[in-house]
Amino acid sequence: MKMGSMPIAVLMQRRTLQHRWADEAWEAVGVVPDRGDLPPVQVLSQTPERDYYLVSGLELELYPDENEGYYENCVAPESKVFVLWRMEGGRAMPVRASVSYVEGTRMFDSGEHADGVTMPAEIYAWLAGYLREHYQPKPRRGRQHG
Repeated sequence: MKMGSMPIAVLMQRRTLQHRWADEAWEAVGVVPDRGDLPPVQVLSQTPERDYYLVSGLELELYPDENEGYYENCVAPESKVFVLWRMEGGRAMPVRASVSYVEGTRMFDSGEHADGVTMPAEIYAWLAGYLREHYQPKPRRGRQHG
């Protein structure tokens, strides 16, 4: 059962490479909350060396069975939003995003394209509020001393 959601937009980047096996590299480089007034794809800048574009229409969703992954991400030294993307029409397009460390690991292990981008403060505050309300860390089990 979904416990919360937040619409987001993902900032994607294309860089030109001078490499024998690839002409360009694509990656997700940022995430922002989407207030509902963004076009599906918005080109922010375009040069021969680098393009930036914002893709809206994604949603971060929170489910109780991912609470451990949310907690691990929240207490990490640098919390991330994990973005899975695919090439569509000659452009890298994000298809899924998550704030679960466990789901992010699954994205990286899937063999598809995925990136972890720095979690903005507004998304961090939203996630931390959810965890305060819906998550209780499991008690640590230390070594037994005899």
